[in-house]
Amino acid sequence: MIFIIMGVSGSGKSTLGILLSEKLGWPLYEGDNFHPQENIEKMACGEPLTDQDRLPWLLKLHEVIQRERRSGSNALVACSALKRYYRQILLYGDKALAASAHPDQAMMPLTAPDVFFIFLHGDYDAIHKRMVARRGHYMKADLLGSQFDALEPPLDEENVLTLDISWTVSDMALEVEKHILNLK
Repeated sequence: MIFIIMGVSGSGKSTLGILLSEKLGWPLYEGDNFHPQENIEKMACGEPLTDQDRLPWLLKLHEVIQRERRSGSNALVACSALKRYYRQILLYGDKALAASAHPDQAMMPLTAPDVFFIFLHGDYDAIHKRMVARRGHYMKADLLGSQFDALEPPLDEENVLTLDISWTVSDMALEVEKHILNLK
């Protein structure tokens, strides 16, 4: 099973991912570590990324997800996955790009049987407060508005577990563990 922990910057993806990785013994792939340097520099300067900027990053993460799926391993991936299109790229890679170029063709399935999304949902003010308080991250609080503007919350049919960021990280991790048990 692959769980993609998603949400806007500052929602707690890394924090939850680290705790789940420790509790479950699954590797965590931190999406921030896969950004090209140009993306990091752009965000550090306060400039939001475009869909085009995100493509190489999403395709790298797709490769990681596919490698883990092929090996039959369980893994966690922390990635904003803000738009349905981005989630499709994470699941299907180049095939999702080709399908988007031909809208007259049938859409790709919204899910893959062994990939699940954990959507960390919260309001702008709470997340903005977190981002202002954090240190050492290239993504500045000024960019949070652009993340909320781009956000397309996942639909239930996208294999999603939605968690409220007002919960403690331990409570969120417990909810994920229950979800995993229900899937088995």
